Amino acid sequence: MLLYKRQSLIKMRQLMSIRQRGMTLLEVIVALAVFSIAAVSITKSLGEQMANMPILEERTMAQWVAHNQMVEARLEPKFPDIGRKDGQEQLAGKDWYWRKEVVKTTDDNFRMIRITISDDDRFGRVIAEVSSYVLKSD
Repeated sequence: MLLYKRQSLIKMRQLMSIRQRGMTLLEVIVALAVFSIAAVSITKSLGEQMANMPILEERTMAQWVAHNQMVEARLEPKFPDIGRKDGQEQLAGKDWYWRKEVVKTTDDNFRMIRITISDDDRFGRVIAEVSSYVLKSD
């Protein structure tokens, strides 16, 4: 009789362990809900990033044009005169309009150079702007 109870107890434990190995329907539904919320969030985030790509590309190109113009301005051998100069440059198959402004500072030995980049010649929309200072060399 003791042997029979022991075997019966072992079979019950085996049955319980088999039941506990699987997931209930409720657990599966909750897991799917969590996964679907995460998947939707990731998809939305990727979509927003893809929508911003053209804007980031345009700003990057405009920054390159601005930095190229600043390098040219800083490489000029003579101290820059105060004033404004406009020009056009082509980069990546697109026309970029730049404006170089040389501004007087409180110290006569320094000048500020400001380069502004736009995609139209009236500068209605400024895409990038960089500034730098040059020292008068005697």
